[in-house]
Parts: sequence; C-alpha cells; structure tokens
Amino acid sequence: MRKIRILWTDDEVEALKPHIFFLKEKGYEIDTCSNGNDTVDLVKQNSYDLIFLDENMPGLSGIETLRLIREVRPDIPVVMITKSEEEDIMEAAIGYEISYYLIKPVKPKQVLLAIKKILDQKRLITEKTTTVYRQEFNRIGNMISSASSYTDWSELYRKIVFWESELEKSSDPGMSEILKSQENEANNSFCKFVTKNYLSWLDPNQKNGPLLSPSLLSSKVFPHVKQGQPLFFILIDNMRFDQWKMISTELAGIYRILQDDIFYSILPTSTQFSRNAIFAGLMPSQIATILPRYWVSEDEEESKNEFEEELFKNQLTRKGLKYKWSYHKISNSQEGRKVNEKLMQMLDNDINILVFNFVDILSHARTEIGLIRDLAGNESAYRSLIRSWFIHSSLFELLNMLVGYPVRIVFSTDHGTIRVQNPVKIIGDKKTSSNLRYKMGKNLNYNPDEVFVLNEPAKAFLPKSNISSRYIFARNRDYLVYQNNFNYYAGYYRDSFQHGGISMQEMLLPVALLEPVNK
Repeated sequence: MRKIRILWTDDEVEALKPHIFFLKEKGYEIDTCSNGNDTVDLVKQNSYDLIFLDENMPGLSGIETLRLIREVRPDIPVVMITKSEEEDIMEAAIGYEISYYLIKPVKPKQVLLAIKKILDQKRLITEKTTTVYRQEFNRIGNMISSASSYTDWSELYRKIVFWESELEKSSDPGMSEILKSQENEANNSFCKFVTKNYLSWLDPNQKNGPLLSPSLLSSKVFPHVKQGQPLFFILIDNMRFDQWKMISTELAGIYRILQDDIFYSILPTSTQFSRNAIFAGLMPSQIATILPRYWVSEDEEESKNEFEEELFKNQLTRKGLKYKWSYHKISNSQEGRKVNEKLMQMLDNDINILVFNFVDILSHARTEIGLIRDLAGNESAYRSLIRSWFIHSSLFELLNMLVGYPVRIVFSTDHGTIRVQNPVKIIGDKKTSSNLRYKMGKNLNYNPDEVFVLNEPAKAFLPKSNISSRYIFARNRDYLVYQNNFNYYAGYYRDSFQHGGISMQEMLLPVALLEPVNK
C-alpha cells in the first residue's frame, strides 16, 4: 500500500525536524522545501497527497506560491501555516481554496489532526455514518412496524430522507442498499395505511386527519399574510420532500426556516387533481360541480391546469379575503427573468404566487430522452440535477434579490414522484385515463390484490366520466401497463419517475415558511 506523501514548505524548515520525525513515525512520507520556487518545481515533478505551506516566506510569499500551485495541481489539498490572523491574508488564502489553515506555533498533534481531517475525512465519515446507521437500523424497523398515525408516517419519512442524504456521503454502497430495502418495506406498509384510512380523512366531520391539499393555503399561507410584509408562495411542481431538503441547504445563511412541515397530497397525486385542489381550496368533484367551467375532464385533450388563477380568485372570494395578489407560472428561464423584472411591483402585493414547472418538465424529459435518463439514473443523481437547476435558476436569483426586503416565503409543491420498477397488467377501453400510476374508466380489468380500488369515486370527492367509472391506484413502485404490447411498455417505463399513485414520495410533501436572515 502506497504511503501518503506530503510536501512541507517553510523557510525555517530546520526547525520542523521534530514535526517531520513525528509524522514519519506515523507512517507518512515527508518531503521538505524552503522556498516557493522550488515548491512549484517539486509539485510539477512529483505526486503529492497534501502540501503544508508557510505563508510568510522571503521571495515568493505563501499566497503567491499557492496561486502557482493551483495552476499546476488545482486538485491538491493545501494547508496554509501563518503567524498572522489578519483577515486579508485569510481571505486571499480561502480565495485560492485552501483546505485548512494553522497558526504558528504549530504542535505536531495539530498537524496530524489536519492530515486526518483532509485525507481521512471520507473514510472517517463513512465509518461514522455506517456505524450510526447500523444503530438506527433497528429503530427504523420498529418505527415501520408501529406506525399507526399520519404523524408517525411523516416522522418516519423524515428519518428515511435524512439517512438517504447521510449515506450519500459514505463510500459503502452496502448501507445504501440496506436503507433502500427499509424504504421499500416502509412504503408497502404506508400503502396499507393509506388504503385503510384515506376515505376517513375526507369526512368533513373528522378531526384527526392530516393536512390535505385543499386546506394547504388556508392553513399554511393565509395565516402568514401581514400588511407591509409581502408573502411569496412558491410552488415547485412535482417536488419531493428529499428534493426540498436538498434545496433548503442552498438557502442556509440567507434564509432561516421558521416552519418545515409535511402535508398529504390527495389522490390521485397528479397536477390536475392535487394542484387544482390547492388553488381552489376544494376537492376535485367539488370544483367540477361548483365551478364546472374550470374543470377539464380526463378524456378532454386541453390542458388540465389552465385555471389556477381563477380558482385561487374564487377561493379568496368564498373566504371573504381581500388581498392584493399576483400569479405567475414559470416554465423556462426567460419567463423567470421577466417575472424577476417585476419585483418592485410584486413587493406592493400581499401575496405573490409563483409556480415553477421545471422539476415536472425534467421528470417527463427523463422518461423520453435517453441522455437525461443517464444523467438522472437514480434518486441521488436526480436530486443533484435538480440542485444544479436551482442554483442557476431565476428562482434562486429572485430569492437572493428578496433578502433585502421584509418578506416571508412559503415553499411547497403539489405532489411528488416515485421511480417505478414493477409493471402491473391492466385492461381498459379507449376512454381510460393514460396515467401510469392511476386509471379511471368504466371497463377496467385488473387484479384487485395489486391495486387500491375506489369503486365509488364520489366518496373520495372525485369526478367520474360515466356512472360506472372507478379509480384504481398503483402502490409503492408499481406502474400500470396495458396488456397489449405489455413487454415493450413495461421496459420503456421501468425506472422512470411517475406520479399519481400511493407512496411516501408522492403523498408526503414539504411546506416550509422562510424569512431572510437579516430581517
């Protein structure tokens, strides 16, 4: 096994002999140098794992040497050693991306700690993470077997999402596979929980159900509207809770999270149903009955979510709320920039609604475009792609613009998505809905043990196109494929991200309240 090789540059290198001896005893190979020019030459000629670099040297200073090292080896970790704590020196060093810095006089154990922090960090993180997860494994299993309320499932899903993120830092793939197995077990149990309890949550007289889509605005948005403090309601279509947690880390330092909650999407977990329910404050069949001109039936070809602005206006009228508000739907960066140009106008409103469609567009593109599927091959890669979009988006630009104003922001979504893997055969006629995670029709043929069936859609406040229409929903990672040409479509859609059915990823959704840190 190759020894770790370290270069230590200091114009008083003779004084470092005790440190060098100490490190060699620990198994490290140490080269020394007394000036910047020779350091750069050595870096060109040798492969070093780490450099200790004195900041205050005659000739080339440490900062100047660091700049030249970066031109040769931008990847090599550098520890800056300085006698000074002056801010400008530290800023210059950090600007050239030092890995660590030490202030003289330096003790051997400080040096050893710096080496371990930099070179052993990945291994130590892996060891610590996997050790703690092993301890948590049984606890998560117990939570799965004992979960009996919607709050139990929210907390369990939070824990699973947390460990997904933690195990991504680990280089041990075995732990991630174990977590995936637990997640699958949890989803199977969650589906049983939903099928048993879902209709009871819709009872107008129930007092112990989760917050559902139609109540999102009245519970999580309207109470935070205050005069002189504009509220921005940002809905990212098709955003999962794990994706929100990743986005929220990018806001650290500029926004503080005042509330970070989970609400439940209604069924089907799709834009036509869940998002229209959010803006209307009504269940789908209520929209179709009370506001029929704003409800588009499944068998009609026109867009199913063209009337969100009108539905929101109607909700305000029904509730007697007289807010000054704006609504914007953003599907590309050009539209986003145009919205950002209206910032001063929006600051004069009580509520500004911004609907971002990027994640949903990406989900569909991933299914249809092989390159996108390769880039987002699994949940981790998918989150990474969404993070890249977010930090380069007009939305992130807007959030940075808003930090100087007395605003509040509510982040949420309409439904999530799940990577499907298990095809389930069904038979339907030409009027059967096309979604892979749920079907609505009158001549559906299926195995009732493989789906959740709603024979009476009215009980779930769902509209139907025919008196004998019913809804069926896929569970966990299943997806519904017609018997005709089954093998082709099963293969085409396997591992694609879909929504409309029952899973933690589709139903357990983020809703967070934020304000600027400098408020």
